[in-house]
Amino acid sequence: MTQQTPPAGWYADPFGRHDARYFSGAVWTEHVSSHGRPGVDPPSGNSHVPTLQRAVDKVRGDVQRAGQAGVAAFAGGGSVFTEPVLVVNQKAKIIEVNNEYAIYDQHARQIAAVREVGQSGLKKAVRLMTSYDQYLTHKLQIVDMAGTPLLTLTRPAKVMKSRIIVQDPAGNEIGQIVQQNVFGKIRFGLEAGGQPLGSINAENWRAWNFSIRDHTETEVARITKTLEGLAKTMFTTADNYVVQIHRPLQGALQALVVAGALGIDTALKQDKRGLG
Repeated sequence: MTQQTPPAGWYADPFGRHDARYFSGAVWTEHVSSHGRPGVDPPSGNSHVPTLQRAVDKVRGDVQRAGQAGVAAFAGGGSVFTEPVLVVNQKAKIIEVNNEYAIYDQHARQIAAVREVGQSGLKKAVRLMTSYDQYLTHKLQIVDMAGTPLLTLTRPAKVMKSRIIVQDPAGNEIGQIVQQNVFGKIRFGLEAGGQPLGSINAENWRAWNFSIRDHTETEVARITKTLEGLAKTMFTTADNYVVQIHRPLQGALQALVVAGALGIDTALKQDKRGLG
């Protein structure tokens, strides 16, 4: 089947340097936008796809450490939207100025990545020197291995509670992931068009094992954190976890579950770094 060329308009920047880039209907142009600020950047270079070159046995070890949570419930289709098990590995850094993750299937094949986009040099300096960036806006793209954006996640500036706006590559809002409490076991609501579709529920106060449920309170997915070892946990900002999706999902719920599973780290981590 021939892939149709999208109409002229603003889309998630396929090069991964800005929030959005203008497509003329034939080619990508130099017109870009980051955090609502227009700019000019030639459409050159390769699309940045974060990779970790993680050993196969380590990825499979993550699945095994997740225990029952790593058991596949159905046959996968090869993408982040259709695989039953996603292994999320953050790129280890001593100091984190960009959020980057590699996404693997249960067979240790990298199928996607998450990259942060649109950060200015000033914002990176703020992240380097202080923890004030926890209050600033963060924008992520979930991309396939060709660097093509699949979803855009925006965590607007906040004071106490996080909110993630989930959009398709053309900038259309699919739904939102909204933090509902600050103290105790953290809970996020999944919403689309103002209607509740489900929730993400922390199972302990440290908020690292989650049950994702639909609007009937039936669990449709689970997030289980895995550990790399004490030294790595102490001296880098890396987080690794396994996502099990219990049944094939569709529509907005599918997108919000994937976005929630891949964006939950950003929604929470900004509150716990304590470097400032």
